[in-house]
Amino acid sequence: MNERANTAPRVGMVSLGCAKALVDSERIASALRAEGYDFAPDYAGADVVIVNTCGFLDSARAESLAAISEALAENGKVVVTGCMGADAAALGEVKDRVLAITGPADVPAVLQAVRRAAPPPHDPKIDLLPPAGLKFTPPHYAYLKISEGCSNKCTFCIIPRLRGPLTSRAIDDVLREAGALAERGVKELLVISQDTAAYGRDIRYAAAEWRGRQLRAHVTDLARALGGMFPWVRLHYLYPYPVVDELVELMADGLALPYLDVPFQHAAPDVLKRMRRPADEEKLLKRIERWRAICPDVAIRSTFIVGFPGETEEDFRFLLDWLKEARIDRVGCFVYEPVDGAAANALDGAVPREVAEERKRELMLLQEQISAANLKRKVGRMTRVLVDEIDAEQGLVVARSAWDAPEVDGMVLIPREAAPRAAPGDFLDVRITGSDVHDLLAVPVDSEGGAGA
Repeated sequence: MNERANTAPRVGMVSLGCAKALVDSERIASALRAEGYDFAPDYAGADVVIVNTCGFLDSARAESLAAISEALAENGKVVVTGCMGADAAALGEVKDRVLAITGPADVPAVLQAVRRAAPPPHDPKIDLLPPAGLKFTPPHYAYLKISEGCSNKCTFCIIPRLRGPLTSRAIDDVLREAGALAERGVKELLVISQDTAAYGRDIRYAAAEWRGRQLRAHVTDLARALGGMFPWVRLHYLYPYPVVDELVELMADGLALPYLDVPFQHAAPDVLKRMRRPADEEKLLKRIERWRAICPDVAIRSTFIVGFPGETEEDFRFLLDWLKEARIDRVGCFVYEPVDGAAANALDGAVPREVAEERKRELMLLQEQISAANLKRKVGRMTRVLVDEIDAEQGLVVARSAWDAPEVDGMVLIPREAAPRAAPGDFLDVRITGSDVHDLLAVPVDSEGGAGA
């Protein structure tokens, strides 16, 4: 056994919040691994614990505080990082019990705190880090973060305060990391940031040479380059700028998955104006129609907020009618929370919590009907899916289609006996045989004659 494995300090990690925070955790883990640290699966085996917090909503803050308290009780040596770290006062009494507090994406400060708590080993003869760093996702998919922060001024959001304005990575830096992931065998690359469609705006779309070509730090140039490197490229968090129309054309050409993740947030013009969001709902409907004309296979995912200050019953009914016409494929709905520091807190017309919760329930019931109808239309079609896991207990191969992102969307369920040799990371060509509210049922195309997959 390697002697280093017995002597290296061990770090425990708790990563909360969104995929962008997960990427921050991966960067921290990669940097620690490069310095010789090992990782512990539980509190008892860790020399120090890192808690990467989420501070976007009050419910997320409560979850983060609970995780910090648990780590303190079970281990005692805790480093807090992430969005809640940007506002130490929000940590309350636990801020005086942790070893250090850092803001989001501050890898150097986290490393410094860990080194103080558990000095690193030194063994220059061992290659401790794979080229693309450590990943917490399954081997067949990975997240690639292309920028930090956001320069939009949505009244319900404090991300610009927590993570600063848009700060884009150079395109050659992004593509080097992507290349390392491709060499590792990643099949699906999920491109993330707070504002993916704005990528490069802050650096004036600065060009760089990549494999003999000059590429701009622009989301379309990036999508084209990534589309030549990975079987599947999925773009997340696309604010509805005009450039999204160009991305849909790339989806139609097969350079990115036909999947649009556009957070509309609402449809009623008065509510959108209060949110400081694009407020022409008729224009948005026409754009959705145009996207579907360009790429008929495109799936649209969006999120909506109900109970926003000033939202009337008429506004909410307007939203429901808009959803019936837009027929969004995948929808998430949140009840508005008055996040400390958000400009929306100063708006009048607070909606009672019980009213907002009922509106969320009604919206999601409507969306279930829309989703079920959309999925039913796919029955009988052929498509390609990516296997995520094998559920031996249920006798199922659990996969995803191009229309489904991991953990947030639906699944494609395949009988294990129809694909006995399928494994996570495999692509399968299937025929859709059934559907329900969120998921599809399917069989491999080459199993229909009894050959298996």
